[in-house]
Amino acid sequence: MNNAKAFPNTASLTVTHVLAELLERLEHSAQPVGAEQYRSVVLHLVNELHEVESNTELHALLDTHPAAAEVYENVNYQYAGLCRSPLDPALAAEQQARQAIARAMRQPREGK
Repeated sequence: MNNAKAFPNTASLTVTHVLAELLERLEHSAQPVGAEQYRSVVLHLVNELHEVESNTELHALLDTHPAAAEVYENVNYQYAGLCRSPLDPALAAEQQARQAIARAMRQPREGK
């Protein structure tokens, strides 16, 4: 017993991938999906996302599974609203949007 080695927690993305695929199928199903079935898949995916390491493999998986990426964003929202996107481009996009809104508000309106 003393010679037994503990295995490190190296969670594979296999289960995460299967759940992400299943969630995509449920999202795009032509048949109505039961709320409990959908909720069950999402909860299992959330549990898996807590177990896997955030690395390039995970982000590649999320890039190809938008529904799973949305779950990932919601799970990690406490850290950043755009947790999968670099902050600088997100900030630049927000500043550009504010400038566009300000310009639109300064333009003369028709009928006035």
